[in-house]
Amino acid sequence: MLSEQITAADVARGVCRLFAQAGLVAIPEVPLPNGRRTDLTAIDAKGNITIVEIKVSRADLHGDGKWPDYCDWCDNFYWALASGLDPAILDTPDYRPETSGLIIADRYGAALVREAASCNLAPARRKAELLRVGRLAMRRSMVATDPELAAGWMET
Repeated sequence: MLSEQITAADVARGVCRLFAQAGLVAIPEVPLPNGRRTDLTAIDAKGNITIVEIKVSRADLHGDGKWPDYCDWCDNFYWALASGLDPAILDTPDYRPETSGLIIADRYGAALVREAASCNLAPARRKAELLRVGRLAMRRSMVATDPELAAGWMET
């Protein structure tokens, strides 16, 4: 019997369950002003912004060179790895273990392995990002209610 491969959606579900227990709300696939797109963006009750980069394979992890571009847009950056994926590579200097956090997840839950160091966004950037992410979430909710609203609407 073949074991079922854990997908990025499975990891996102597990991370969202962990975040919900900790009082964070999250939204997937958030475009950033620098042209990148986050796997998950979460916000806590104080307005702190967390970005999560999900990896489900060793090749995906080794091939990622874009993740430092996320760090200017959040207070905390986490790697979320599929359970079963060896996290040892994240201990190398290229992955900034002194600042990036680590979560191990599957579709049923997640475990916080290493807390991320706080980067403390500048107040003006935080306000702009909270407004931008909030409007994105509301726009997605509106389109889910009335798909015809999506016509001509660009997600920014």
